[in-house]
Amino acid sequence: MIRLAEDWKEYSVIATGDGMKLERWGDIVLLRPDPQVIWSAQRDLSSYPDLAAVYHRSEKGGGRWEYRRQLPESWNIAYKDLAFRVKPMGFKHTGLFPEQAVNWDRMRSLVEGARRPVKILNLFAYTGGATVALAKSGAEVVHVDAAKGMVERAGENARLSGIESGIRYIVDDCKKFVLRELRRGNRYDGIVMDPPSYGRGPGGEMWKIETELFPFVRLCAELLSDDALFFLINSYTTGLQPAVLSNILTLCLSGREGKIQAYEVGLPTEEGIPLPCGAGGIYTHV
Repeated sequence: MIRLAEDWKEYSVIATGDGMKLERWGDIVLLRPDPQVIWSAQRDLSSYPDLAAVYHRSEKGGGRWEYRRQLPESWNIAYKDLAFRVKPMGFKHTGLFPEQAVNWDRMRSLVEGARRPVKILNLFAYTGGATVALAKSGAEVVHVDAAKGMVERAGENARLSGIESGIRYIVDDCKKFVLRELRRGNRYDGIVMDPPSYGRGPGGEMWKIETELFPFVRLCAELLSDDALFFLINSYTTGLQPAVLSNILTLCLSGREGKIQAYEVGLPTEEGIPLPCGAGGIYTHV
């Protein structure tokens, strides 16, 4: 099963092929690499008339942006009642993963349906897409990421969305923070995490998803309140199947009432084919 983020009005995937995706971000068109796109392009994507910038990978790692026309340093796009700052950055990123809107909507419905105060922990929280969505629905959110610049961007996105309170921003290694929260006896009504394939914490801590994810989820499960609403894991790691996330949640949350679902996350395209963008797994209390 693939769940598509179909409600965007200011973002779309125009076309795909030859390892690239052509995207419209507001009125700006970008061409970026995508490891899932292993099929041939049906047209020359690099000659699209409105193309503003292309990201070229380097054989030595990383890459660079080629600008076809002058662009603002950053610009804003909206999703429903949320707003986000978009900016071409190193290693092809823009500061936003539009496919995650399908998870934002699911979590927001759970928070709003609870009809009570809820406290959510967002780990590996990046620029705060999930944080902003959850806070907009009234949740108190603790936002944790090891990169100070990304946490600052999350604050900007919250303010763009009209959110001035309800979010606590933490720059820290996620595992160290979770261990401290356990010692403090803090509990959360929901946890969302977006772990990288590889990474380093601010103190040089190493993360490798194949070896670290299961024990980390098991650790985080101890932070859930008795009547927790959800535990959501998202993964961009190529080859990590939804069933893997389902198995991890099943083993780590055994004994809790509720259900577990796992699925692919993706985006619709103007070509009429879905673009896969990773896997999601969610435990819900109801």
